[in-house]
Amino acid sequence: MARGKLRIYLGAAPGVGKTYAMLSEGHRRVERGTDCVVALVEHHGRARTEVMLHGLEQVPRREIAYRGSAFTELDVDAVLARRPQVALVDELAHTNVPGSRNTKRWQDVEELLAAGIDVVTTVNIQHLESLGDVVESITGVRQQETVPDEVVRRADQIELVDMSPQALRRRMAHGNIYKPEKVDAALSNYFRPGNLTALRELALLWVADRVDAYLKEYRSEHRVSTIWGSRERIVVGLTGGPEGRTLIRRAARLAEKGAGGEVLAVYISRSDGLTSASPKELAVQRTLVEDLGGTFHQVVGDDIPAALLDFARGANATQIVLGVSRRKAWQYVFGPGVGATVARDSGPDLDVHLITHGEVGKGRGLPVTPRGARLGRTRLIWGWLAGIAGPLLLTWLLSSLLPQVGLANDMLLFLTMTVTAALLGGLLPALASAVVGSVLLNWYFTPPVHTWTIADPKNIVAIAVFFGVAVSVASVVDLAARRTHQAARLRAESEILSFLAGNVLRGENTLEELLDRVRETFNMESAALLERESDVAPWTRAGSIGPRPCTTPDEADVDVPVGDHLTLALAGRVLPAEDRRVLAAFAAQAAVVLDRQRLQQKADEAKALAEGNRIRTALLAAVSHDLRTPLAGIKAAVTSLRSDDVEWSEADQAEFLAAIEEGADRLDHLVGNLLDMSRLQTGTVTPIIRETDLDEVIPMALGGVPEDSVDLDIPETLPMVDVDRGLLERSVANVVENAVKYSPPGEPVLVSASAMADRVEVRVVDRGPGVPDEAKSRIFEPFQRYGDSPRGAGVGLGLAVARGFTEAIGGTLNAEDTPGGGLTMVLTLPRAPQRHPEVSDRISGVTS
Repeated sequence: MARGKLRIYLGAAPGVGKTYAMLSEGHRRVERGTDCVVALVEHHGRARTEVMLHGLEQVPRREIAYRGSAFTELDVDAVLARRPQVALVDELAHTNVPGSRNTKRWQDVEELLAAGIDVVTTVNIQHLESLGDVVESITGVRQQETVPDEVVRRADQIELVDMSPQALRRRMAHGNIYKPEKVDAALSNYFRPGNLTALRELALLWVADRVDAYLKEYRSEHRVSTIWGSRERIVVGLTGGPEGRTLIRRAARLAEKGAGGEVLAVYISRSDGLTSASPKELAVQRTLVEDLGGTFHQVVGDDIPAALLDFARGANATQIVLGVSRRKAWQYVFGPGVGATVARDSGPDLDVHLITHGEVGKGRGLPVTPRGARLGRTRLIWGWLAGIAGPLLLTWLLSSLLPQVGLANDMLLFLTMTVTAALLGGLLPALASAVVGSVLLNWYFTPPVHTWTIADPKNIVAIAVFFGVAVSVASVVDLAARRTHQAARLRAESEILSFLAGNVLRGENTLEELLDRVRETFNMESAALLERESDVAPWTRAGSIGPRPCTTPDEADVDVPVGDHLTLALAGRVLPAEDRRVLAAFAAQAAVVLDRQRLQQKADEAKALAEGNRIRTALLAAVSHDLRTPLAGIKAAVTSLRSDDVEWSEADQAEFLAAIEEGADRLDHLVGNLLDMSRLQTGTVTPIIRETDLDEVIPMALGGVPEDSVDLDIPETLPMVDVDRGLLERSVANVVENAVKYSPPGEPVLVSASAMADRVEVRVVDRGPGVPDEAKSRIFEPFQRYGDSPRGAGVGLGLAVARGFTEAIGGTLNAEDTPGGGLTMVLTLPRAPQRHPEVSDRISGVTS
């Protein structure tokens, strides 16, 4: 069965019209003859939205009883039984009432999609899981209901429902979103212009990123090489020279002029090594481009203009920023330069900016030739022309114009031609020039001329010397060229390896980051690190990057073994043999990073075990006396009561029983704290978060303290909190017992509560000796007793358990000084989201 398609209407805030747009889409589909039903829509009393439900079939909701009230939720079984083509489901991030089929509504939607039913739904940008922290920093409100980003990313279509902040506030003021009594509070808090503008920008950027990801995927699948200027992407070509900072800043200014502009700085490591790049300057420029919001890239390429253009087209760039050449005027005889070549070959889809700077015309570290020290095709052609045609032309000139210069001068001129051929084309053209020159010297200039015989033996020696010198000079020139190329290649490799080491030192040491660097450096489509347990075991991917990574070394265009059971596999193109040495270094580094990650995991596990051992050791040391003391008291009291030698009075017996009860209570409290700390240390505390009224929890937490030792101040208008009732009760009980323990006689502990924006604070105030600032953090550690507290005061677990439970329910517990002396414990608890009047008693919040 084919999976259904998911369409999402995404909004920046409640009230922008997502539900209205979804219902309009439902009407359009019904008019086209599509079987479309309303599975669940919340109109929240908005008249225009409620009108849109008319004419659409609605699937009855499922009624669920919870806490003495009846609620309605999406009836998944009813929708599956009805089997429409399209189902409209509102509020994708909604949390279902306990007792529902699934915990979250997006899980209900997944079932409908799996059954082949198309779903149209709505969600707000603030409910995306990855944006929770960002939205909280903007609005001050932590969203309790979220939907995983992956669920939204998998949608077949995402449509942004947009509205300006001014228009949305007007809708709010006119009563089109909330009821009149809530309008003023909403406009003053969540619906402030700044909040709405920031949320709107967040939604626009998120959708733009998704569109960009879809575009990249489409271009990759259809192998589109031409540039589609969907957004401004500016590539900055860096040489490692000081002008790079100017180019980066200019590119950043260009990017700011277009919405969503992006800067990509790229340094191309030339294998000819003729561009002198300072690693220190490159590091400075990398930091600069990252500070300006761009990214830094390094690739290897023998042909600088071609590599730069390939990178720009691969990144779908729209502009290239280059600096005017630093070469001196005479150096242009070797070629037009990188800037002119890039501008000529860029085509109509790439704009090239040549930026002037203070280093123009000041020269480079080394002379630049179009092909570098490696003898390219052009130089080889000229070398062969000089080696073959040169001696022929020289013979014609000497025979026609200078017939009487003498054999010695003729040999020197032919030797010059051979050296020229060696300088241009290397060894083979020079050898050819030496052979041709020797033959021509013998035939045309050595007496008797026009014969192959040589009359004077001295001339035989001269021609032999000429040939030997020509071959020697050609060999030296060719060796120098090859040595130059090898040195340049080694320098390029050292730059890459230095850059790799720098990445590791900067913290870019995850396996995925390293594989991405390999793929980018060698211009590959994908990179994968493959491993297997034995020679016959199947290969598995320890890490991969890029589309369609290899699953076996046989699928790779290039594979580099690392040991017996680890291989780096690249797909995209076949690399020359000389590149494999650098690739081997990357492969070795990948193996090191993989080992480091696994060792770190084992270290974390060992740390957890060591912490557990430390806790157990401290536990044994702490309880050795604290358990023995109440047990000894209980045993002494029981022994005395059972003694036949003494007849105890009723008062004495009551005192013994009271001692037994006190010792048992101390043991019960001690064992309870030990069990709670054990649960916290092992991570087995699983809170059940529910809406809770503090009036129901805090009084119950005071059952273990003497009467009249606590003053309670909990306002009736206090909002509800989202907590686990049991854990909150234990936390408050431990904090209050600790405060009562250190409070002076006749000074009751004050327990008060107040609402602060998106949180509720519970303050436990005592007038005891207080705690210095440097000790406030230590009192929450296990087995810590402040000051010279006696052993009988407990093992020091109460506050540690209280903080652990508080953090488990999403709150915080901190210590502050009480004005006038004493200590105040502040429990900060998450406030339950405000509910719409029609559904104020529901377990989960409402999104529009």
